Parts: sequence; C-alpha cells; structure tokens
Amino acid sequence: MTVWTPNDDGFADLSSHDSFTNGAPQNTFARLRRDAPLSWQDWEGGKGFWNVTRQADILALNKDTALMSSARGIRMEDQSYEEYLARRTFQETDPPEHMKTRIKVAKAFSAPVVAGFEQQLRDLTNQILDTALQSEHIDGTKEIARQLPMMMLGRILGTPDEDLPWLVEKGDALIANTDPDFTDHVLDKMDTDAYRMMPFNSPAGAELFDYAKRLMAEKNRTGDTKGVLHMILQPDRDGNVMPENEFRNFFCLLVAAGNDTTRYSIAAGLQAMAHQPELLGQMQNSDVWKTAPDEIIRWATPALYFRRTATRDFEMHGQNVSEGDKVLFWWASGNRDEAVFDDPFRVNLMRGPNPHVSFGQGGPHVCLGMHLARLEVRVMFQELAKRISSIEPDGAQQFLRSNFVGGIKSLPLRIRAA
Repeated sequence: MTVWTPNDDGFADLSSHDSFTNGAPQNTFARLRRDAPLSWQDWEGGKGFWNVTRQADILALNKDTALMSSARGIRMEDQSYEEYLARRTFQETDPPEHMKTRIKVAKAFSAPVVAGFEQQLRDLTNQILDTALQSEHIDGTKEIARQLPMMMLGRILGTPDEDLPWLVEKGDALIANTDPDFTDHVLDKMDTDAYRMMPFNSPAGAELFDYAKRLMAEKNRTGDTKGVLHMILQPDRDGNVMPENEFRNFFCLLVAAGNDTTRYSIAAGLQAMAHQPELLGQMQNSDVWKTAPDEIIRWATPALYFRRTATRDFEMHGQNVSEGDKVLFWWASGNRDEAVFDDPFRVNLMRGPNPHVSFGQGGPHVCLGMHLARLEVRVMFQELAKRISSIEPDGAQQFLRSNFVGGIKSLPLRIRAA
C-alpha cells in the first residue's frame, strides 16, 4: 500500500503555492532530476530562479558558502537591502558572522542538553494521547502532531503555558502566510507592503515582536533566567549583545520554525502509519528507533527548499548561472532522489544509511533543532505505538498551500486503542 502518490502532471510551476496543495509535485521533481537537474524558473512575483533537484548537487553547492550566499535571503521572494537588514536572523548570514550567533545558542540545542528533556517529553506525550485517544475519530495533525511541539516550545523559550496556543497561532500565520486557513494576510493574494520590514511580510511578526519585548521585560524584572532566550541575550566574548531587532527576529524564528517543522514531521509519520499498516507492528516489536526518526523526517521534509544567491558566475550541467541569481535547493526533491534512496515513496523505518537532507546537511546552516526534532518524533511514536491496535485513514488529508513549508494541515484518522 502506498503512503501517498504524487498526482501532478510533471510540469508544475514551482513558483506557485497552488502547485503544492496536493503535496509536493514529485512528478515534476522526478522529471527535473532526470532531464534538467539545474533548471530556470520564471516567476511572475519577481526575478526568476534556478532549481537544484539532484541530491548530490544540493549537497555540493550547500557546502560551498563562498559561492552560495545566504546573506541575501533564504526564500524565493525578492527584498531590498533595507528589508533584509530588518528581517534577518542568523539563517540569513554567511560565515564567519553566522557562527558568532550560532555559537551563542548551539549549547541550548546540543545533543546532551536535549537528551535531558526526554522524560519531560514522554510525560507531555502521554498527556496529549490521554486526551486525543478518547475518541476513535480524530484529526491527527490538530490533536496529536500540533500539541507536542507547542508544549515543548514553552519549555525551550521559558514562556508561560497559557501563552502557547496564541504563540503557535501567530507562528502559523507567520510561516504559513500563503495559506488562507492560517492568515488573513495571504502573501501572494493581497498587498502586504505595509509589513515589508516584518518577518515573512506578516503582521504576525509585529505582534510577536511586541510579545517578545514584554516577555523579556518581565523576565528581567523577576530575574527569571529559564529558557534559551536569556542565554542568547548574554554578551559574547567581545562584550557584544545581540541587537534588539535581531533578537526579535530570532524569537519569531524559534516560534515558527521550532514548532511547525516538528509538527509536520509527526503528521507525516501518522500519515505513513495509516497507509502502511506494517509500520505499527514494527514500532511495537522491532528495534527500529535508531533509524525510524530520520526516516519519518525524510518522508516529511517539512522545509521544502532553501534559497541561496550566487556570488559569482558559474557553470553547471551546461547551464550558466550569473552572479546575483537566486538558486533554490529543493530538499523535497533530494529526499526522493532514486539515485540515493531505494523505493523513496515507501517509508522504511529501518532505512540505513539514510542521507536525507531535511536538516540542510552539508553546510554551516544545518538545522539547530535537529536533535530535539529527532527526540520529539521518537518519543511520540514510541508512546503512541504502545497504546493503539490500529490506525487508518478516515477522510481526505489536506496539505498546506505553500511551496516553502511542506505539511499536512488536516489528517482525519481512525485510531483504535489497544
């Protein structure tokens, strides 16, 4: 039984969010990998861009930070230098500047620190499942997948639990700003110029900015040092403190990316279980847990692409890329590359090795939260597998309208308790 079969005609417009409303257009990516691994895409919304679709090319270019710059934006949208400076986080910087900020926060997301969250994660997971499994008929994204990253977000940031639903709502409006189910200010459907200095051109950025300012004022008043926010505001070795605007952008990044990516990985794992019944038995009886989280995250590929900008002219696959051209690394294509993955449209929990690129492997921008994502995915499916006897589809799934964030926003399931 196939988890999901792509149904695009092989010639999808990758610049259009509507091309992704039935999932990533994998027939198009397969054609490009085969016939045009570096291809040009015109775009009505701005300057066109190059698509990199083979995994080997993605990895090679991602390592070459001298050629491929992150310091001009990481999405396909064009922006002025003024807008770039207003919105940027350390994601939109190149070495050595990137490492100066990364070093500040890396310890909080290191493997040893994250491992210390495991029992807390299990307790939260079982609270979520206690509620969700009271009914056989649930929306797996909303009632399971959305809950764990949201609750864990508060522990990482040091925010009050009662604020978490609002924070996640604003994070959704920010990062899923092309889907009308998540925002009233749909990026490509209306004029968002008034918010061009905000992250993702979204008014939610302004609201999160204000929240972060109030939160840190309260923490300073009470002497609260819990969470990663206090850590990143400490002076570096040279006595420099992160500027207020950069801190607020980083806060928005943590709220949006730290929640959405794990949510959609868990949702994709639930989708896979519902369509490949053998996965539940493997989770219950086999030692799959060293490999299963990475396979679920490969299958999900929640970040569909990241953009770089060419710093000089170069030639690849017979194409001439010019200095200043936008170049998109399609992780969604690299993770289905048949030259790398055997039977890439099936979930194989024992897949090994598993050189997926969901975390942006191969360069300095490798995902800061990858250890936490793996742990959250592992704990959720370990605890779920203990408690159920079957899981199956219970209606049509719905994907995000976004060519940047890949995710199942609604996943009707029928789950029977053990």
